[in-house]
Amino acid sequence: MAFDYNYYLRENRLPHIWCPGCSHGIIAKGILRAVHKMGWEKDDLVIVSGIGCASRLPGYVDANTLHTTHGRALAFALGVKVIKPYLKVIIVSGDGDALAIGGNHFLHACRRNIDINLIIFNNKTYGMTGGQTSPTTPFGSFTSTGPYGNVENELDPVAVGVAAGATFVARTTAYHVMQMDKIFTQAFTHKGFSVVDVAGDCWTAYGRKNSFKSPVDMLDVYKKKCVKYEQYKKLSDDEKKDVIPIGVFHEESRPEFVDELQLIKERAMKELNK
Repeated sequence: MAFDYNYYLRENRLPHIWCPGCSHGIIAKGILRAVHKMGWEKDDLVIVSGIGCASRLPGYVDANTLHTTHGRALAFALGVKVIKPYLKVIIVSGDGDALAIGGNHFLHACRRNIDINLIIFNNKTYGMTGGQTSPTTPFGSFTSTGPYGNVENELDPVAVGVAAGATFVARTTAYHVMQMDKIFTQAFTHKGFSVVDVAGDCWTAYGRKNSFKSPVDMLDVYKKKCVKYEQYKKLSDDEKKDVIPIGVFHEESRPEFVDELQLIKERAMKELNK
């Protein structure tokens, strides 16, 4: 029997705004399948976004949803989780929203280790506003603000997430759908701050500028270049240059922010009642 996506969708908000060939729909469906596997009730689910193509997702999902300001989705999500810890919180954010204007919030959410889940829809560009260079645009790529080639090195959200203290960090792609489902479920099960970087594509704003023949051609890059992280660690430095590692990079158990905050409240109340 086919998966019933309509159960999780606000059908009156369709059709969606994503362009033909965009990978965001693939990622969105993966999130819904993982939510279903977790057995979460829609009333207990909160999906938060900032601004950008990925940020439109909450409008289509029949759950508690917040469409917030640019780069501030993590701040809103943290507030939700602190006030109502029983809620299951997922943040969907583009690479620009999460790592540029939202970069500082990203760092501090990692170190706080609050039990929420950030999924980065990483299409390497600001797709909604015209295809400008984003923090994850590859060096030398062509964009609307870099028509002669990007001169900046790309930011690796996985490396930053691990360094900043996130307790679950993973990367998958819109091509590796079965792995994506598994990683989403692992992230949602994990107690602590989870970061999943999902490499996707933006055919309209990025692909055509960079000589990709079709959206399928863009996804084919992930088919050819991705290797499992366990295998990647065994490669030489030269071999690592032309491949993309995918999988779970880091997972650890550490005190969680809301739990620790509750302990502080209890200690404070004891002191006040003495």
